[in-house]
Amino acid sequence: MLEKIFGQVLKNVREEAGITQEALALSSELDRTYISLLERGLRTPTITTLFKMAPSLNKTPSEIIAIVEGKINENIV
Repeated sequence: MLEKIFGQVLKNVREEAGITQEALALSSELDRTYISLLERGLRTPTITTLFKMAPSLNKTPSEIIAIVEGKINENIV
């Protein structure tokens, strides 16, 4: 469940930032296929990955985590 929610949040935040998976991958020094796997909930990001992606998404790592936490809480209630 966490992986799916993180993936949805990552995709939404990336699209809000107006960047492609490829652009996010390049600016974060990650592989584009890894970004795709994250967005589809097939991989779990490390804290290092989160810190690498956050600046390109115009968010802090804690802002991204807070969004994920909010989505988790929505699903529990």
